Amino acid sequence: MIKTAILTLLAIATSFSFFLFPLPPKSFYHSLFISSSLSDNASISHHLYTLTRRPHVAGTQANAEAANYVLSTLNSYNIPSHIASYQVLLTYPISRSLTLKPNRADPPVHFELRQEIYDGDPYADVAGEVLPTFHAYAKSGTVSGLVVYANYGRVEDFDTLKEMGVNVSGCIVLARYGQIFRGSIVQNAMKAGAVGAVLYTDRKDYGGGGGDAKWFPDGKWMPPSGVQVGSLYNGSGDPTTPGWASTEGCERISEEEVEIIGDVPLIPSLPISAADGEKIMESIGGPGNQTIATIQNVIGVIEGKEEPDRFVILGNHRDAWTFGAVDPNSGTAALLEVASRLKKLQKFGWRPRRTIVLCNWDAEEYGLIGSTEWVEENKEMLSSRAVAYLNVDIGVGGAGFHASSTPQLDELLKKATQQVKDPDNSSQTIYESWLGSSNSPVIGRLGGGGSDYAAFVQHIGVPASDMSFGEGYPVYHSMYDDFIWMKKFGDPMFHRHVAVASVWGLLALRLADDRILPFNYLSYALELQKSAKDLEDQVLGKGISLAPLFKSIAELEEVAANIETRKKVMPLKRQRVWTLYSHGVLYNMKFGELLEWSDMPRLSSVAS
Repeated sequence: MIKTAILTLLAIATSFSFFLFPLPPKSFYHSLFISSSLSDNASISHHLYTLTRRPHVAGTQANAEAANYVLSTLNSYNIPSHIASYQVLLTYPISRSLTLKPNRADPPVHFELRQEIYDGDPYADVAGEVLPTFHAYAKSGTVSGLVVYANYGRVEDFDTLKEMGVNVSGCIVLARYGQIFRGSIVQNAMKAGAVGAVLYTDRKDYGGGGGDAKWFPDGKWMPPSGVQVGSLYNGSGDPTTPGWASTEGCERISEEEVEIIGDVPLIPSLPISAADGEKIMESIGGPGNQTIATIQNVIGVIEGKEEPDRFVILGNHRDAWTFGAVDPNSGTAALLEVASRLKKLQKFGWRPRRTIVLCNWDAEEYGLIGSTEWVEENKEMLSSRAVAYLNVDIGVGGAGFHASSTPQLDELLKKATQQVKDPDNSSQTIYESWLGSSNSPVIGRLGGGGSDYAAFVQHIGVPASDMSFGEGYPVYHSMYDDFIWMKKFGDPMFHRHVAVASVWGLLALRLADDRILPFNYLSYALELQKSAKDLEDQVLGKGISLAPLFKSIAELEEVAANIETRKKVMPLKRQRVWTLYSHGVLYNMKFGELLEWSDMPRLSSVAS
């Protein structure tokens, strides 16, 4: 009886303590978000294992099950979530074949076109679910011809062939991956007059260069039978609904009209392995299946308190060509880790100033389809309400931090990486390691359609970023991109996953919570100056003056500098030292720093 009374009294006292004192400042929660007590590499590992247990190509039942897993996980974190479905044009292989006829005297060689299972492969039971190797949106048909080797299939490679007197017309081009987008290789071959293209993964680029290099599972390199599959589509969104969403019953353009637009090659092509690519080929063929399939974006929403109609959007795609442990589900696991930590912050009383939207896209691999359809459907709302879009496609593929953004987010990216420890060197921050790397630290730009940021940047002009650990990995888009590869070579302890989630979430928190949005347009002005100078060099001597352009950029720089100065001299509010005791951990924070830990269950505030 006495014990019950004491427990009741403690509960009442704890409740009163939350009402007696105001909630901590937002910076407290930001520091708490990146603390080790809230991160959970074991949960990340579990998410990745679950998501990659089966191949899950867009439009398949396996990918729908993966969507339900993400949905149920977000809902379990008390983040209201739903699925946004679209009916889009996807292609799947029905049959394909490749035959080599060395000469008239020798019998033809028929290639098996399959990726081999290795001894002890834990995914052998589901290997049959891996789609046959193919190029999405490749032209169906059967062609034959002499083989012409075109190196990486770049424009300059075809120019070299022309200078050598090699006529590509009527031939089948053999080219290797590694320098340009696969769709551009096939387009370049088509423009040169080729009737077909075969793309292979050269051992020099993906197999460790031969010699003593070990391939997976003994090493990180692509096995000789490994094949890089992927899409040839050079656009974004459903090819049959350019500019509008692929909702049920919507208007669509015809296949002929899709071809006229020019975003898909008009010749057949196949991806093949290094082993097959090292042989000379002469014929290629096989039909494909085009179908309208249902794709599913998973959308979770944490509503903002003061500005609920302003959205900070985080996105990663879920669909993969095979198991997708690196691309993309290392990013999906990191997204769920961010969601988990945000749930924990809410238990401590945090609520974002602006709404945070968590998006798990579908059909990115086919051509950024899920994200583009969502943007097209919600274009008016997003163009006026979206604050920023933060993308993580491949979360982890190896060591080394890499980031790209629109320029106004440069400084925020740097500040976020200054607060998170390097997962491979705990004695310094990610930013310090970044400074010492070959990137030093170069923030790339978001040109082209490399990932799901494209629709946000190019369609509606929303500030955006993209980040990852590692740059390129040998088993890209092959059936060997699985949980075992990640566990052995990509991130054995899942510390890089924790780190990318920390940076990603910290960016989101600053954008969602800061009273004044943390954009710095000085970086934008400097970037515009560089571009203007490049343009000036191109028009030199052509009687074109860029003086008005430089004048406008100078005015932007002046205004941006004035804003930054005013932000720095704004009156500082009275600071508090906050101490939060919960779950056996004590956080003592002033000016956003975690200082010490202990264990007592109470909350207190001291003015300073």
